[in-house]
Amino acid sequence: MTRPDNPMSEKYHVPVLLEETIRYLDPRPGRTLVDATLGGGGHALAILKKLEGRGRLICIDRDPEAIAAAKVSLKGFDGPAVFINDNFANIKRVLKELNVDEVDGVLLDLGVSSRQIDSQKRGFSLKADGPLDMRMDQRDGLSARDIVNSFGLDDLAKLIREYGEEYCAKRIAATIVRKRRLSPIKTTGELLQAVREALSGIPPKAIFDAATRTFQAIRIFVNNELGSLSRALTDSLDVLSDGGKLVVISYHSLEDRIVKNLFKREAAQCLCPPASPVCTCKHEKRIEVLTKKPVVADENEVERNPRSRSAKLRAAKRIL
Repeated sequence: MTRPDNPMSEKYHVPVLLEETIRYLDPRPGRTLVDATLGGGGHALAILKKLEGRGRLICIDRDPEAIAAAKVSLKGFDGPAVFINDNFANIKRVLKELNVDEVDGVLLDLGVSSRQIDSQKRGFSLKADGPLDMRMDQRDGLSARDIVNSFGLDDLAKLIREYGEEYCAKRIAATIVRKRRLSPIKTTGELLQAVREALSGIPPKAIFDAATRTFQAIRIFVNNELGSLSRALTDSLDVLSDGGKLVVISYHSLEDRIVKNLFKREAAQCLCPPASPVCTCKHEKRIEVLTKKPVVADENEVERNPRSRSAKLRAAKRIL
């Protein structure tokens, strides 16, 4: 779904679950939609084609480099496309500033884009040695380097265990603390070496998996990804029109759990305990869940794009 005159799109971003995303989001001419995690712009391009120049796509990303690249790759769709450099958790404020009261669909494609992963200077990947940063927006707060070199042993182990679901978190954290006493850990390669030393003696594949979970945990914490997701989900439902669609693609069990639980809660007519004789919660059903089970990539897509292996898509329709 990339244009032949846009070689950068194919190099940097292969949109995950593209056909399924378009089917559930259902973009049509005249509609207003939000791609709240623009990334490489692959999903946005497909949405804009469906709008056929009539309608509006509001593209949000907290990474200014992603916004700049997408403006180039989506050139020719400038009319219906609006680009906003902001956190998707601020979707309500963004729409208010654009004088948009409601939208017909919101897409949240979570995680890190291929462009960010492949950029050595961003520090997201353990496959290329680079500065230990991991911030989606490098103008924001603490970097991964700050956290790795300042957090106490217990806090660091808790971070790796809770956000990475890594059972060797204490061993990894202890090795990081020991190594940073000799010299600050400044690069992704140095952090990877700390994990290797902590888990020496186990198979290389297991070490790589543990390192992946450790990097992921630090990245999630640095960018407050789970907190931003919870806010973005709730606020996205608030801005959807009647029948509007919310499509979420997650890549981590913690993210998917948040989406699944919110969908379950918002699709319920009552949240009172089953034993309650009378409903007192006053909760009203707000959505119809369109995906009873998460949609996952088939074997062909996984072969074409290995990063789709962990993707799970959930979709819901707003009910007013």
